[in-house]
Amino acid sequence: MAEQSRTRVRSSTAARKRKSTPENTPAEVAHRAAELLQSVIVHRTEGVSAVRRTDDGWCVVVDVLELARIPDTTSLLATYEVRLDDEGELLEYYRTHRYRRGAADQ
Repeated sequence: MAEQSRTRVRSSTAARKRKSTPENTPAEVAHRAAELLQSVIVHRTEGVSAVRRTDDGWCVVVDVLELARIPDTTSLLATYEVRLDDEGELLEYYRTHRYRRGAADQ
């Protein structure tokens, strides 16, 4: 729980460092989006399947393990779209798809 409240708080030094960076790389943005989403929804992220630049920041598609089951092929996963501003702050997120691990893409 303490980790959740920490996600929105950053030191002024960290804020200055982030703002002084001309632009974050897609890899840095992907990592940040997965980290922020995991702290908010409290489910383990499995990976990032897309990162794209938008007019107001970044859009990152993150895959999340929502319900672990045995066998693993029956576990439930979800795809979330996460939007970050230019400085890497969370603007919004929402679940776009939920599926069983063993299911083929449709």
